[in-house]
Amino acid sequence: MNFIIGKKLGMRQIFDEKGKAFPVTLVEAGPCDITQIKTEESDGYDGIQLGFEKIKESKVKKPLKKKPYRHLKEVKGKFESSLGDKISVEIFNPGDKVRVRGISKGKGFAGVMKRWNFSGAGTSSHGTKHNDRKGGSIGSMYPQRVMKGKKMAGRMGANSVTVKNLEIVDIDKEKDIIAICGALPGKKGGIVIIEKIC
Repeated sequence: MNFIIGKKLGMRQIFDEKGKAFPVTLVEAGPCDITQIKTEESDGYDGIQLGFEKIKESKVKKPLKKKPYRHLKEVKGKFESSLGDKISVEIFNPGDKVRVRGISKGKGFAGVMKRWNFSGAGTSSHGTKHNDRKGGSIGSMYPQRVMKGKKMAGRMGANSVTVKNLEIVDIDKEKDIIAICGALPGKKGGIVIIEKIC
């Protein structure tokens, strides 16, 4: 098994023997329980479901009484594992390369300059008013409609983001904390999936 669910704790700075500083993100990873095994015959695909942060059954809705976890995540693929197995930070070692998937920070409704890095429409002289941050023309004479995929203002962020080739710098096995070099997607307290790159 080379997957684990974690909670982003925040960023820190650590130093090596020569005094060089490294930015790291601390992640509380696991322990996770395998709550369901998906198969091609019963579900149409192979995979497993992991449960993270066990909670009281009274805080879970009736359909999930058998899975009293705050977070449930699925991972597709064939794995040699059985129901109820525990996954902890011991599957990782310092120096391992990982890819991390999470939900990026939501920015709300954003204009074209913030969302797509537009430079703004027109000039600020010759009688132009209130046009500094607009997107400019969005159509043409033909086909007389806005084409699909046109970059315009809209909701920004809150997307699934994967960051690849990050290195594990340190592991605290007693507290289940992994220090990963670099920044991870999402806010502090956000849930991420850490995958070991074989």
